[in-house]
Amino acid sequence: MRIVFAGTPDFAVPCLRAAAQRHEVVAVYTQPDRPAGRGRELALSPVKREALLRGLPVLQPDNFKSGVSKDALRALKPDLLVVVAYGLILPQSVLDIPTHGCWNVHASLLPRWRGAAPIQRAIQAGDAQTGVCLMQMEKGLDTGPVLLSQSLAIGEQETGGQLHDRLAALGAQVLSDCLGLLRAGIRPVARPQPEAGVTYAHKLDKAEAKLDWSQPAAALANQVRAFNPWPMAEAVLAGERLRVHGAVALDEAHGAAPGTLLRAGRDGLDVACGVGVLRIRVLQRDGGKAITAADYLNGRADLRQA
Repeated sequence: MRIVFAGTPDFAVPCLRAAAQRHEVVAVYTQPDRPAGRGRELALSPVKREALLRGLPVLQPDNFKSGVSKDALRALKPDLLVVVAYGLILPQSVLDIPTHGCWNVHASLLPRWRGAAPIQRAIQAGDAQTGVCLMQMEKGLDTGPVLLSQSLAIGEQETGGQLHDRLAALGAQVLSDCLGLLRAGIRPVARPQPEAGVTYAHKLDKAEAKLDWSQPAAALANQVRAFNPWPMAEAVLAGERLRVHGAVALDEAHGAAPGTLLRAGRDGLDVACGVGVLRIRVLQRDGGKAITAADYLNGRADLRQA
């Protein structure tokens, strides 16, 4: 099969490897190089780096609005377009070009968590389970029928970064299984998504990072996990802005105002919430690195009796 692959971030790299392992990837689409870092130098996307390592042709159109970009794709004579976190909207005229249409690997159990940030939103909502769906793409946002899916349990302390890596590997496996079927002449049956249970995983915003102490401790603990490694939860505590890398909720009653530091010890910093207490275990000071609460208190003797 002649496969064209479209993807951009780290999440898509295992799928590119799976597609290239036993099939002919004739080209790789990824977003244009963007300025990054303090020097604002142009940076290659993870997918572009992987494609170049494999000697695969790379195309980086700004969009598919022009006839030139569509003609370039058509000239590749693709049997299938595999899309994984590409980051560009594909119009119907593009979806119609490949012989078998376009497949998309999505990191949720559709129709729950359609949209840009399904991994983080699942953790933030306290979901116990998530997974990967391979769907036949159509014009709507993640509305296409599902070809193959696989579920997995979310660990009680699992972070967004950890779940990201597990789902990336699972996505590659699901894609490989479905490509194997197609290669054998077996086309998986596409099952329409149910109308019930639709939720949207809106794009993460840095403004969401600030912890709202009036919220229940359980919700804040989920937020801390979901936003690690980005945008990373943050809070002002004891007069200092801190980034919170790890925390757990304590089912503890208190009469303190939300945001009050109740205790500070080697096990963590215990902060009063709207309901319960959030124990901060791993944190980061401005300009520093992530450290345990015990190490933090070595430099904050004023808090040890809090």
